[in-house]
Amino acid sequence: MKKISLFFLFFLLTALPVFAQEDIKITHAPYLQNLGENEVTIVWTVNKPSIGWVELAPDDGTHYYQTERPKFFNAKNGIKLTSTVHAVHLKGLKPGTRYRYRVYSQEVLSHVGWRVIYGNVAATSVYGKEPLAFQTSDHGRQTVNFAMVNDIHGKSDVLEKLISHCDLKSTDMFLFNGDMVSIFNSEKEIFEGFMDKATALFASEIPMYYTRGNHETRGSFATAFQDYFSPKQEHIYYTFRQGPVCFVILDSGEDKPDSDLEYAGINVYDQYRTEQAEWLKGVLESKEYKEAPFKVVVCHIPPFGGWHGDQEVLDKFIPLLNNAGVDIMLCGHLHRYIRNEAKDGVKFPVIVNSNNTVLKAEAQNNKLSIKVLDQDGKEVDKLIVNK
Repeated sequence: MKKISLFFLFFLLTALPVFAQEDIKITHAPYLQNLGENEVTIVWTVNKPSIGWVELAPDDGTHYYQTERPKFFNAKNGIKLTSTVHAVHLKGLKPGTRYRYRVYSQEVLSHVGWRVIYGNVAATSVYGKEPLAFQTSDHGRQTVNFAMVNDIHGKSDVLEKLISHCDLKSTDMFLFNGDMVSIFNSEKEIFEGFMDKATALFASEIPMYYTRGNHETRGSFATAFQDYFSPKQEHIYYTFRQGPVCFVILDSGEDKPDSDLEYAGINVYDQYRTEQAEWLKGVLESKEYKEAPFKVVVCHIPPFGGWHGDQEVLDKFIPLLNNAGVDIMLCGHLHRYIRNEAKDGVKFPVIVNSNNTVLKAEAQNNKLSIKVLDQDGKEVDKLIVNK
């Protein structure tokens, strides 16, 4: 009897850790990246190494469970990726069309040779609540409403206050113009600092386009930036169009010389900005850019201020943009609101948005209307750019 009791005790002690293991779950809700007329990328995270996929359904009034929905996997070169960060690029979508979606992750317990052992599945809910949904962009639309915030530095309460002054039902997209965190040391900074709040408010269904700031370049996790933002794009500088506006997203890099003591010899941003300028030349000659009624450049560091990064933007990007019909440049970085009118050096207006203001804009017909509001919703400035 004593031997049986000892055996039972041994079994409990060895089995309990297995039974006590946390089940797979979605740790950070899905959010939209790089939404276009025919594509979108959906990103989410889980707590266990897993494969991931997205189910896609038309928003046609049918019940989500009426039929099996097509699956699109987080895969590379024909192999489903095992990861805790999933990014699925949906292609072949129709312009201006609303879709419903659901994300799944299935735990991978073991992968040895050709044998894979799978565990449980976690998914967003479509039972008892409406599925998540998004609408693709449409170049033919006559209007677009967007909002921009920047330099939040992990203060999610400030982000919530600023976004509260946006009518989410009429806002087509958001711009996050850099320094949303103070340093990138871990995934925790991303989600606790701003993305959990963003997904809770809008980012699972309204697209957000991210411009990297100089603070996102800092920290041991900085090289993982593109795992979470623009993960299926060639670069983290890019262009996209929403309605009548073509947006050019530039990455201004760091604000001090690469040789500065703070960077410990790890940066090569001068070379990076030179390469980006070559890319920009092609963009400004593209059909997508030239045919857009409005042209908006988004860049974290403005082309003035006297620091090295400012000068690099002024020397490498502005000469190209000066001859490209830019309507306005939207910046951040300086933690104060500045509005510079067009002049000889920079031949288009530049707005530097504060870390405590939200910029709201509407483009329609031949007019781009911009309002800047503080945390209390008080109007700081307004302007109209006419074509």
